[in-house]
Amino acid sequence: MTMDALDTMDASDTSVGDASEPAIVLTDVARSYRIGGQVVRALDGVSIRLDHGQFVAVIGPSGAGKSTLMHLLGALDSLDSGSICFYGNDISRLNDDQQSEFRRHRVGFIFQFFNLLPTMSAWENVAIPRLLDGQSIRSAKPDALRLLEMVGLGNRANHRPSELSGGQMQRVAIARALIMNPPLILADEPTGNLDSATGAVILQLLADIAHESGANRLVVMVTHDQDAAQATDRVITMKDGRLTSVEIGSPRSDGHRR
Repeated sequence: MTMDALDTMDASDTSVGDASEPAIVLTDVARSYRIGGQVVRALDGVSIRLDHGQFVAVIGPSGAGKSTLMHLLGALDSLDSGSICFYGNDISRLNDDQQSEFRRHRVGFIFQFFNLLPTMSAWENVAIPRLLDGQSIRSAKPDALRLLEMVGLGNRANHRPSELSGGQMQRVAIARALIMNPPLILADEPTGNLDSATGAVILQLLADIAHESGANRLVVMVTHDQDAAQATDRVITMKDGRLTSVEIGSPRSDGHRR
């Protein structure tokens, strides 16, 4: 979004504008870091279009630029050159306050190690983004419980993380990522700490979230797991800061391409 747009936007409004537009368009995006005496070009002229309603995997070896790409999409970092447009609005030049506003209301984050607070129940962990946004715990509870039901954990709402399995903790983290109804979900190795069967359940849940009718939601997952990537609609492969291929995922059970 432009700075003026972010300055005036309603924090409670999660709409994304014209849903016919691509969700995200990156144009010649570059980002470099200085490590010791060397300059490392983490992203080198990346251009791509990402559409809502898709579950997208980004794969590649360590150092390929996957994490840098995710950080830029989530306004956790700033690029050196190029542009990133979110539903037609440029988010690549936001100041710190505007980046924080964008992350809080437009992006849901899912992490490999769940990042749940151990002293809080499942529903309280889900409600945290609402609390950070100034809402009361009482007003946030109904939506937190609804989302736990959606991810299949309605009967575990009062359990703390230590009382949950890895897959259950990840489902709590997914519910938390959805509590602000963001149009963009960023998942960083969401199956990396799970067994294959549990990971498959999480991948299906992420696909369902991306494909939810009328949600206009984009889910982007960074992973090293080729099998996990093949469960998505598009597979973006990176190496040395560049895109090396963009492939369509495997056919769905209904016969359509993902």
